[in-house]
Amino acid sequence: MTTGATTAGTTTRPAGRATSSAAELRTLRQDDWDSWYDTLLRAFGGVSESAEERELWRALTVCERSVGAWDGERVVGTAGAFGFRLTVPGGASVPAAGVTMVGVSQTHRRRGLLTAMMRRQLDDVRAWGEPLAVLTASEPMIYGRFGYDAATFGLHAEIDTSRVRLSAPAGVDDVRLRYADPVAELDVCEAVYARTVAGRPGMLARLPGWERLGVLEAETERDGASALQCVVAERDGEVTGYARFRVRPEWTDTGHNGQVLLQDLAGVDPVTDAALWRFLFGIDLTTSLKVRGRPLDEAWRYQVSDVRRCRLRVRDSLHVRLVDVGAALQARTYQAPVDVVLEVEDAFCPWNEGRWRLTGDARGAACGRTADAADLALSVRELGAAYLGGVSLAALAAAGRVRELRPGALAAAAVGFGAPTAPWLPHGF
Repeated sequence: MTTGATTAGTTTRPAGRATSSAAELRTLRQDDWDSWYDTLLRAFGGVSESAEERELWRALTVCERSVGAWDGERVVGTAGAFGFRLTVPGGASVPAAGVTMVGVSQTHRRRGLLTAMMRRQLDDVRAWGEPLAVLTASEPMIYGRFGYDAATFGLHAEIDTSRVRLSAPAGVDDVRLRYADPVAELDVCEAVYARTVAGRPGMLARLPGWERLGVLEAETERDGASALQCVVAERDGEVTGYARFRVRPEWTDTGHNGQVLLQDLAGVDPVTDAALWRFLFGIDLTTSLKVRGRPLDEAWRYQVSDVRRCRLRVRDSLHVRLVDVGAALQARTYQAPVDVVLEVEDAFCPWNEGRWRLTGDARGAACGRTADAADLALSVRELGAAYLGGVSLAALAAAGRVRELRPGALAAAAVGFGAPTAPWLPHGF
């Protein structure tokens, strides 16, 4: 399931617990889940899911964190919020509401339903004491008006492995690879994933049940590809990585032309990563490797012999919204010392508006209200974009979205807000 709403063009209008269409917002009850979820699926085109996938989303849905809009007996709007912990620069794991399952019935567009649900949801997130809300957007233009902005990006590639070679670092030959049953080895792979979470901003600490998303098998979605395959990497008798993928065989008059479709890959060290990528590049009877949503700075990009034949594309991934500016900015560290007063605009969550003094470095930070003169002026959207270190405040200023009020403040803040590794969301929700 992909987060987002099918409500592009919905008129924004003030709304609280009810809307101008007389639809009633209320917390989801377990008995209403099926009709609530069917409304969501219809909003996303009405394509049915396998029984396994539907039951997994039923199990993962937290009803007390989900709302629906009812017009009489009919569900006409949906919105949920998972309770995640998100890695931020410095390695801390910060509570974040994972906004998800947002949809409005086509029959009830332009009536303020989406705005009402976003209002209710952000009020709830604040009451829960979670400083961040995050989502992946079906239509990014919708969520900017509620204070969200893209903070992580995913790299897509289609690599011509018949021509592109991968240079491997020393030690790769010491990594042992073995095929494994994806389901039988699920706990082993999940333990590897858990070891990687603190190392990169934007990653999610998965709660029990979420690991099952990685091994869902939907025959209708294979499009001629194999069942899910898994390779596990070991060094010195310890499991240090895994790759899950499918192979789509293809033959032409001139021979084989198969594709490797990477689903996910994780390694606890660069040598393991390189061994797994080298394996994927060399699978017999294939000539291309397709990857989606990988980190922008992943090492394989700098190990390939011809980057042009990798057909790289970048797409927005995780959108971040600071629900509590002070708590959020204090929760992360800063790679260079910062001492800056921020004039924050936030019309949708006015409790964030005003001046905040942020001081911090690589050891920690403090952020609180101040009456001091502002050094930078920006909205909560710019803070969300820059929060995980992948979007530069200087770039946003060049775009006209951040104003420097004290000379020199922008450069110092831009460096401080950065991160040594590109933030990355490993999977959707």
